[in-house]
Amino acid sequence: MSEPTHADKEKKKSIPSSLSGRRALPPNISNAEEDEVPVMEMTALVPRGVNLKDFLEVKEVHMFKDVNKQEHHTDKYYHPKLIVRRGQPFLIQIDFNRPYNPEKDQFWVEYLIGRYPQQNKGTYIPIPLVEELQSGTWGAKITWKEDSSIRLSIMSAPTCIVGKFRLYVAVLTPYGILRTKRNPETDTYILFNPWCPEDSVFLDDEKEREEYVLNDLGVVFHGDINNIKSRSWNYGQFEEGILDACLHLMDRAKLDLSGRGNPVKISRVGSAVINAKDDEGVVAGSWDNIYAYGVAPSAWTGSVDILLEYHSSGTPVRYGQCWVFAGVFNTFLRCIGIPGRIVTNYSSAHDNDANIQLDVFVDEEGKVDPKLTKDSIWNYHCWNEAWMTRPDLPVGFGGWQVVDSTPQENSDGMYRCGPASVQAIKHGHVCFQFDAPFVFAEVNSDIVYSKAMKDGTRVIEHIDKTHIGKLILTKEIGSDGTKDITEQYKFQEGTEEERLALETALMYGIKKQATQVTMEQAGTDVDMDFQVENATLGSDFKVTVTFRNNSHNRYTATAYLSGNIVFYTGVMKNEFKSHTFDVTLEPLASKISEVLIKSGEYMSQLLEQASLHFFITARLNESKKILAKQKTSVLQIPKLHIKVPGEKVVGKEMSVIVEFTNPLNQKLVNVLVRLDGPGLLRTTTKMFREIPKNSTLNWEEKCFPRQAGVRKLIASLNCDALRHVYGELDLEVERKPLV
Repeated sequence: MSEPTHADKEKKKSIPSSLSGRRALPPNISNAEEDEVPVMEMTALVPRGVNLKDFLEVKEVHMFKDVNKQEHHTDKYYHPKLIVRRGQPFLIQIDFNRPYNPEKDQFWVEYLIGRYPQQNKGTYIPIPLVEELQSGTWGAKITWKEDSSIRLSIMSAPTCIVGKFRLYVAVLTPYGILRTKRNPETDTYILFNPWCPEDSVFLDDEKEREEYVLNDLGVVFHGDINNIKSRSWNYGQFEEGILDACLHLMDRAKLDLSGRGNPVKISRVGSAVINAKDDEGVVAGSWDNIYAYGVAPSAWTGSVDILLEYHSSGTPVRYGQCWVFAGVFNTFLRCIGIPGRIVTNYSSAHDNDANIQLDVFVDEEGKVDPKLTKDSIWNYHCWNEAWMTRPDLPVGFGGWQVVDSTPQENSDGMYRCGPASVQAIKHGHVCFQFDAPFVFAEVNSDIVYSKAMKDGTRVIEHIDKTHIGKLILTKEIGSDGTKDITEQYKFQEGTEEERLALETALMYGIKKQATQVTMEQAGTDVDMDFQVENATLGSDFKVTVTFRNNSHNRYTATAYLSGNIVFYTGVMKNEFKSHTFDVTLEPLASKISEVLIKSGEYMSQLLEQASLHFFITARLNESKKILAKQKTSVLQIPKLHIKVPGEKVVGKEMSVIVEFTNPLNQKLVNVLVRLDGPGLLRTTTKMFREIPKNSTLNWEEKCFPRQAGVRKLIASLNCDALRHVYGELDLEVERKPLV
């Protein structure tokens, strides 16, 4: 813009002295803040008798919100302002005080964002009138002219900042610039554009765009590898207030506005600000099964309440675990136009010491040494993938990128993870930023079982090369089914390519040297495995251990079974079962032993995801060789049932009934039930003080559906004795009949 006004000079006087000399202006890190723009910028004195109103003057600007939103795939946003996607033209109309004469009149459109607008930073954009629009650059073309009105087709650059812009129309006169007054009604939100080939988030498949950008409902897979469970999640990226809440996150992360056109930067700061670990971000995590003064992670049904509460209060929302962080992050990505999806990795490694392997230490008796064993294996772990190009990496490493907002390990001074190229992870190229070694370990590290000797040496007893990253799932496009994407992260287990990827990762990664002498013993003649019987919460079940003697020698073994109550992160709470037994193994024969687990042994100590971890070790008495195996079992949890009797029509009252029968041999107290239904009803909750054993809860809620088509109701039940109880129902809502 032109010369600074008196108000501008006064503002510059207030700039902290610490900025003097190093930079002229403070960092521009807030989309919400703005500077006043002068209506008149005079460059010469106005002679007497000259009336500035005789020059071209803007009377009104029309934004054509409905038409533009349809063209830009933003018509689902429940928002009164114009929302467009970058790199794609949109229409506005300007009404002047008289017909526009290109021979003597000169005007242009300006877009500004934040404070201290600068053209070289992309925060001040004067848009020139052009004969023809060109992709890749800003421009405005007159497409229609009638009386005192003209229509402009405005093309935005496919690399421009994503956020809320202020629109002005400037008219040049012989004495200076006349500009429209600040009008919030003409504010324009510009988002990423997966439909634009020149945008860094371009996705060339329409079904994928519909799923990963426009779908406001998703599925989170949890449980364990032998008992895959799913629950629906309401992303709600189009709901009222969510777009502004998501833009606010970038303000909270203090990301400079000039960097908000880069999905790599945005996804990285997003992975930090979604968690509250070190920056007072959106969600406070809790894994200790104590959720006082907050909502248990299992009770949330979607992201909307979380983001709105954070936007209004500015304080972290309690509480979340990995699927909550992933659900909220996915809302953020899709809301601003970055294709995103939630991924679940079963048997996910948490490598605490950054050596790209999971170390399990046992003592000379074959029992796990908890003081030495610091790495853990999560039953499952949820993270996000975001689709984008990676111009900061060599060609071929764009596409899906891992971004993880669950606070696990520190990355460059903050708890965040990614973006890490999935393609780089598959091939073991963990030298490419960001956080690829940690993600590689999550999906493809080996478990190294070592015996810690009393003299300080450690003997490698066994290496399990297939336990980690057994299955990696995401939601199928167009349905609630599973899509197996394991082979996108790793080559098939046991192949030369898979071992080469691991060796490459170890070469590039940070490989710490062991402080003790480590040696590996030869393989054993005896194999051991075990299976855990599928069981419902509150029932007895069996653990079946199978030994196979592959040699011509007779062996005897002392076996030890340890049953533990664990968090789904693999961290042990306490041991509920300890059982030692002896077996005799005849040559070339198998031996089966069964251990009974009674409900009374685990029920009183059970954690919210009903997760039990079994570790079995056996010492061959003749060779002193240690056999070790571990597995996790998740008990079946009862479900909520949702019914919708009667008609289902937009705008007409609809009845929703939630039912649940208490299956436990005890009463449930302080039971919170949450009901959610995007396009049907706003999230609502109800507290039930007590549900006696074997009795049924019944809750009826009335609502007025807002959207037609296939919709989904989601419900959760939560109390101290029972968590992760879910129910959902798909229903077809009819359009309101024409009168």
